[in-house]
Amino acid sequence: MSLNSKNNSKIYTAALVGTGHIGFSLGFDKKREQPASHTMALLGNKRIKLIAAADTDSEHLADWKKFVKGAETFSSSEEMYNEIPTPDIITVAVNEDSHMKECLAAIEAKPRLIILEKPVALNSIQAAEIAEAADKAGVPVMVNHERRFAADYNMAKTYLKNIGTLQSVRGELYSGLRIYGKEFENDGAYSLLHDGTHLVDIISWLLDEKLSKPLVTGIFKDDKDVVRNFSAHFSTPSCAVVTISMSGRSRFFSFGLDILGTEGRICLGNGYAKFYRRKESKLYTGFFSLSKDRSIHLPKKTGYFSNMIQNAVDFLDKKEKLLSSLSAAIEDLKVLEEIKAKFI
Repeated sequence: MSLNSKNNSKIYTAALVGTGHIGFSLGFDKKREQPASHTMALLGNKRIKLIAAADTDSEHLADWKKFVKGAETFSSSEEMYNEIPTPDIITVAVNEDSHMKECLAAIEAKPRLIILEKPVALNSIQAAEIAEAADKAGVPVMVNHERRFAADYNMAKTYLKNIGTLQSVRGELYSGLRIYGKEFENDGAYSLLHDGTHLVDIISWLLDEKLSKPLVTGIFKDDKDVVRNFSAHFSTPSCAVVTISMSGRSRFFSFGLDILGTEGRICLGNGYAKFYRRKESKLYTGFFSLSKDRSIHLPKKTGYFSNMIQNAVDFLDKKEKLLSSLSAAIEDLKVLEEIKAKFI
């Protein structure tokens, strides 16, 4: 149900399933770079008209309705699809355990594009079912692996050619959320799935390579047999040493990458991005050291969420391909499952 704007550019309609954290309320977090929710990102794009939302939580839905003037609200996605014309975009922003159900329902509604929150599903079997349904219906699905759209990570990908041959890539994620416990598989409330998908995805994207066959070390379990620490080691054609380390017993949150080449280094993560080049050392005669590259000027905003929505618009305009595909996200899930298999 595309509309026309005054300059004859199409206005794409959008509907949202899930008005909770990532769907709506993170848009009011004053410490985060905004937009930080699907609602705010959709509203912030002049080419999109947000026309409806559905949520089983009446309080969340009421708050959303007060904020998004003129949009319709529904107590279920089924009701929404029955009551409104099919929108161009359906965004699915519900909890992990409802991803498959809600994405399949969205596919059945046949929009021109679905934006699905990560992780795709609780496991790769469910994800494959989504992919099969999407392919059969001819409905493309974009996955919100947000760092693919962030300016700093895109700068890092471009900068890789400046640091020589890759020697090592290390990704770290520290938080207080459990890494894995079998009893949490039904709701997905564990960090390997919830956060690990970002770590695996961004490394795979930066290297343009798949990760597979991990050697998993440093597994630490608490007294309830819940995994709290691990490191997974991979080798790829471009980099012999790729390490992913996660902790679920830290009293802080940290997400970061350290990429070391033969002629430079890239360090980036939440709140920082540093680029280094080989230069004649100021400390040792006859040696070279790494020095911060002063020619790199970081943008004030990374645009991680707004750029994702713009990619959706460009895709519907047939100008760009989707930069975060369902197939790539499924490969991420398979890597996480390979790691998880080592915990048992």
